[in-house]
Amino acid sequence: MVVDGVADDAVDRLFHALADATRRDILRRCVQGELSVSRLAEGYPMSFAAVQKHVAVLERAGLVTKQRRGREQLVRTEPEAVDRARQALDELETAWRGRVERMSRLLTPEPGPEGDNPTEGQKR
Repeated sequence: MVVDGVADDAVDRLFHALADATRRDILRRCVQGELSVSRLAEGYPMSFAAVQKHVAVLERAGLVTKQRRGREQLVRTEPEAVDRARQALDELETAWRGRVERMSRLLTPEPGPEGDNPTEGQKR
């Protein structure tokens, strides 16, 4: 699937990054403003290096950017990447709604002549 000119591998990286609860939480926290990696690490029961790896996955997916300021690396959410995820889900929803509608039409019995139902009049 190509979303707004974004290839499958980029969409895969996007959803791989979003598949982890810690990474989603990092993303939510950074939406409110830039946070340093060390500040992010304070909020999780894991090592600083583990938080850095989560941030790196988010960065490869384009969901966050890091900028060095002095000794700190500040992490900021990239709203355009989140919008690409929404667009990918919208495209999947559209495709599946179309499939469900086609299946529904195939499974709905068509009325016979004059609206007669072929099972009407049958005795049990």
